[in-house]
Amino acid sequence: MAQKDYYGVLGLDKNASDEDIKKAHIKLAKKYHPDINHEPGAQEKFKEIQEAYDVLSDPQKRANYDKYGTADPNEGFGGAGGFGGFSGFGDFTSGFSDIFSSFFGGGRREESQSGPMKGDDLKRRMTVSLNDVIFGKKSSIEVNVYEKCPRCNGTGAQSPQDIVTCPRCNGRGEIIQTTNTIFGQAQTRRVCPDCSGTGKYIKNKCPDCHGEKKIKKAKTIEIEVPIGIQSGQAIRLEGLGGKGYNGGSNGDLYIQFVVRDDPNYLRDGDDLREEIKISFPEAAVGTEKIVKTPYGDMALTIPEGTQPNTVFRLKGKGVPNIRTKVKGDLFVKVAIETPRSLTKKQKEGLQELFNLEDKKKKK
Repeated sequence: MAQKDYYGVLGLDKNASDEDIKKAHIKLAKKYHPDINHEPGAQEKFKEIQEAYDVLSDPQKRANYDKYGTADPNEGFGGAGGFGGFSGFGDFTSGFSDIFSSFFGGGRREESQSGPMKGDDLKRRMTVSLNDVIFGKKSSIEVNVYEKCPRCNGTGAQSPQDIVTCPRCNGRGEIIQTTNTIFGQAQTRRVCPDCSGTGKYIKNKCPDCHGEKKIKKAKTIEIEVPIGIQSGQAIRLEGLGGKGYNGGSNGDLYIQFVVRDDPNYLRDGDDLREEIKISFPEAAVGTEKIVKTPYGDMALTIPEGTQPNTVFRLKGKGVPNIRTKVKGDLFVKVAIETPRSLTKKQKEGLQELFNLEDKKKKK
């Protein structure tokens, strides 16, 4: 009989520690659990993972496996059979119950599998402009939503008569598995795989939802960009995420906003920063400049003697706060341009100014 590579199943080598085995099992069991992964072969993979963990997590079984290639040293030598006859979803001891509770928030595995389970939360990104953030905007997006199947009214069956007591567990929702061990027979309870612990079995499934009780439907929804939102922040749309199971609610959809850089302003929280250029004469004698703000152009008085990099504050011309809606400020920094070429008359004028300044300093 070919030896099963339990270490390979869990992606480990023979020197793996108990903690390595536990971590690998948690990761793989969550990935291939039948309530989460509905791809073909996922259930068989899950059984294989459980079988490997059942052996490698038990010191005696692991020692036998490392020595004989099987958890039962009598297997293949006329014994009464051993762990090679593993079937189902594994030994639901308290150890596995603890592991499974880390997936679904507590409780025994049987209860988690048969009880309502919320669907996965989903996330989408939406790119918006600074103008959208300041004034708000409505935008439509296409999403897939899961709604109660109208044909079967959410029962999953073709007709009410097709919902019967599960013949495998007789309505109990669980089955008892007896395993022969070197210490005798051991019994474990596990959720019935045919009814997922509900005790009910559908003979003929609804042709529209195929027994899933919900159908996927494309839907156009309107998203309102929250005024004052910042990049990375998100809003939650309840019930527009992944499909729930066993009567559980759908997950939620999170819309995460990405605010594009603006060519005119640098955003600093609720404040905006802008730079304007003025000439040396304007800085020296003063002037009035028209400044662009998100709310329209306005006149800014530049007093005489303004120095390079002077910053002027325009109160209330920034971004509204997402909570209070109080607007931030716009800070305008002045950059003084030095002319690269001058006419003869301009040079003479500047030279005269230079001479006057030089005489002033010598006094």
